[in-house]
Amino acid sequence: MTELRNVEADLSRFRARVLVATLVVLVCFFLVASRLVYLQMVRHEDLLEQAENNRTAIVPVLPNRGLILDRNGIVLASNYSAYTLEVTPSRINNLEQTIEDLSQVLDITPRDRRRFKKLLEESKSFESLPLRTRLSDEEVAKFAAQRFRFPGVEIKARLFRNYPYGELASHVVGYIGRINPSEKEKLDESEEQANYRGTEYIGKLGVEQSFEAQLHGTTGVESVETSAGGRAMRKLTSSPATPGNTVKLSIDIRLQHLIEQLFGDRRGALVALDPKTGEILAFVSKPTFDPNLFVEGIDSENWQALNESPDKPLLNRALRGTYPPGSTYKPFMALAALETGTRRPEQTISDPGFFMFGNHRFRDDKEGGHGTVNMYQSIVQSCDTYYYVLANDLGVDTIHEQMQRFGFGELTGIDIFGEVRGLLPSTDWKRRAYKRADQQKWYAGETISLGIGQGYNNFTMLQLASATATLANDGIKMKPHLVKEVVDIMTRAPTATTREAVGEVIAKAANIAIIKNALIGVNIEGTSAAAFRGAGYTSGGKTGTAQVIQIKQNEKYVASKTEERFRDHALFTAFAPAEEPKIALAMVVENAGFGSQNAAPIARRIFDYWLLQQYPSEEDIAAVQKAQAPAPIGKVRSLSEVPWPPPALDAGTPRP
Repeated sequence: MTELRNVEADLSRFRARVLVATLVVLVCFFLVASRLVYLQMVRHEDLLEQAENNRTAIVPVLPNRGLILDRNGIVLASNYSAYTLEVTPSRINNLEQTIEDLSQVLDITPRDRRRFKKLLEESKSFESLPLRTRLSDEEVAKFAAQRFRFPGVEIKARLFRNYPYGELASHVVGYIGRINPSEKEKLDESEEQANYRGTEYIGKLGVEQSFEAQLHGTTGVESVETSAGGRAMRKLTSSPATPGNTVKLSIDIRLQHLIEQLFGDRRGALVALDPKTGEILAFVSKPTFDPNLFVEGIDSENWQALNESPDKPLLNRALRGTYPPGSTYKPFMALAALETGTRRPEQTISDPGFFMFGNHRFRDDKEGGHGTVNMYQSIVQSCDTYYYVLANDLGVDTIHEQMQRFGFGELTGIDIFGEVRGLLPSTDWKRRAYKRADQQKWYAGETISLGIGQGYNNFTMLQLASATATLANDGIKMKPHLVKEVVDIMTRAPTATTREAVGEVIAKAANIAIIKNALIGVNIEGTSAAAFRGAGYTSGGKTGTAQVIQIKQNEKYVASKTEERFRDHALFTAFAPAEEPKIALAMVVENAGFGSQNAAPIARRIFDYWLLQQYPSEEDIAAVQKAQAPAPIGKVRSLSEVPWPPPALDAGTPRP
């Protein structure tokens, strides 16, 4: 039996299916059209930018770091370009084997390997790290021929910082080093983040650190077209980098070199400055270090030698080392006595060679004492007993008040980081410094030794030099500074450092004149007269000897029987010419004994150089180095007879 089909029903179902299919097609078309409208109209700018980024790359252009010069324009820090062998650890499967294979092509020393290992520990795996630096053209050609064997290894041209005089003035100039994680974090949080894009080095110490903003410059950018593989094809646009500015220091590098020569292998510090302006002329800390060691990342062997040395070459003794001032403190004590009316200049005491306080005998440096002593004689002869009595009469808080005005125990505000305050004691300080009640109490016997610059007194040579300059400048205290001016690299316009007076010390001119006259007497007829005999100028000075360890009451200090590092420090402060001072200084030679024998002769050579343009002979320098006291003034040379740079310093070749 034949089945009859319902044609009408079939047509109805077909029309329904066509309608559904049509609706689906229309919806899909609408969605595609909507997406096209969204992509081409709404997200046009965003997608265009992404497409452009896929085609181009933004590359930072690093600026040349600014130069550092001395006051006469001698370059102390510069840059040079060289090729480096760079390794990106994230692109290498077997790093050790790759380095071993590279050593068959290029000379890779154990020091190179140690430095690379240290950088690897401090850096991220995707960063490019230098394995070898300062490649010769021949070495570059040798690697280029073998480059296909070493994916993740390439040759780059880099700018390197160079300190042509090595250890000379290293604590002043400082050094640069790779940016560590904590520094990177600070930069990321600062407004300078963009300016340090691509930068791997930053100032770490001295002027390099403190004037980083002026020396770094402004990073430029280049837009380059890249291939699908990421290789640069051509430069599209460029915004050049602006080099860092030139920082001109106030120090005289020849004077600095002379002083470091005179110190020889001895430890110590010296600060010399112009009392009228506060410009620092020499800033010496011995021993020193070679800042070139840090530029590419110091290796563990050199770091250990520097960090574990008992001489502490990394310590800036002029800025951070604190010392008892010894007898160099006495002129300031005498001025405090005049200012407070505690003493008159002509008033005398009888010195039997000791001062008894209770059951304790405070000994004078001269056996049998100095006899009858007035203020002038107490400074010229450096009478301890006079100042034992004076300190007891003034009291610790009056001493603190008077000395604080000269900057003792206060920051000078010098223009490099890291200065310490030292310690100017007071009853309030002791209450805050100790926890137990018996320790917080100030005992009257503790005041006695403050008068001769001992006890709790501890100051930096920068503070002592600033105080001496203030005294020489008739009580006007200038702010010490190392940077004389910053020269704009684009306009060549110098911006001078402001000669900023901190404020006039409240001291009567007549009282200051009395103290200065006594200091002149020290160099004419007193403890440092031998060192300044025959000088072509008049100067003022004060010798000092500071104890390192406390000697028991019934014991006598004998230097030859004391371990070298526990012997007394030799100190000296001075200014010249006395009528119109152009230079003032403070210095310490650690564990060297008497200031008159081991410090004053150095000051004499400094003044001869600065005031008379005379340079000591090699024999005379050797005599001072050996601490022959007092060292004779030998043949002097004019500056024109002394070559610069000295033969021992090669200023023309980048240091290895």
